[in-house]
Amino acid sequence: MNYQAPLQHLKDRVILITGAGQGIGRAAALAFAAQGATTILIGRKVAKLETLYDEIEAEGYPQPAIFPLDLAKAGEEEFKAMAEGISQQIGRLDGILHNAAHFDNLSPLELQTAKQFNSMLQVNLVAPFLLTKACLPLLKRSPDASVVFTSTTAAHHPAAFWGTHAVSKSAAETMAKIWAEELGTFPHLRFNTVIPGAVQSPQRRKSHPGEMPQQLPGAEAIMPLYLYLMGHDSAGVSGEVFEALKPASEAVDNL
Repeated sequence: MNYQAPLQHLKDRVILITGAGQGIGRAAALAFAAQGATTILIGRKVAKLETLYDEIEAEGYPQPAIFPLDLAKAGEEEFKAMAEGISQQIGRLDGILHNAAHFDNLSPLELQTAKQFNSMLQVNLVAPFLLTKACLPLLKRSPDASVVFTSTTAAHHPAAFWGTHAVSKSAAETMAKIWAEELGTFPHLRFNTVIPGAVQSPQRRKSHPGEMPQQLPGAEAIMPLYLYLMGHDSAGVSGEVFEALKPASEAVDNL
């Protein structure tokens, strides 16, 4: 996407990013902060979040907040408590980037266990649902709010061996469209989905071990789309699916 964000176009906004400690989530947190947003960093590994926190502060960007949370274990009460914490400590929320994802391996569905199935559904589908639901009161009060879900090409074009990962991401994509329809009476609140494509990330290295990561664009290359969706320029755009990078061939790309 050739979008060029106006300077400081996220100023005074508060944006929550899951999976912020690495990869696309980390790049997004830095991009949002550079445009004036106060970022809320969600992830499992506190050390990575603290490193990112220090980097944001060193750049002179708005002071971020850290909420360590394991999406694989968190239930409804944990998400409610987090939303209440955001309300009390920061007072507002203007955006959510559902970036965190769980991926085990490529394997036939008949070999995937109930534990694998449930763990991927929990992180990729249930957690985004519960987090969005818990934060809805804050998002509804925002004058301009955006929720962005992360999908994969395999969710659009189901292919052998992508299994529960593709199933869970396809369901999350459908959920984003349902949120957009159900909350259409709130024109200031929008829900969209991004398919990142083939960029350098820990998930990509895990799902495509035969690739040479250095030949792929960095996560920074797709940030214009994320900045567009989080800012006012995308007002009125809801229920859509965006491909950050078009695949170079007809082969199924993922993550």
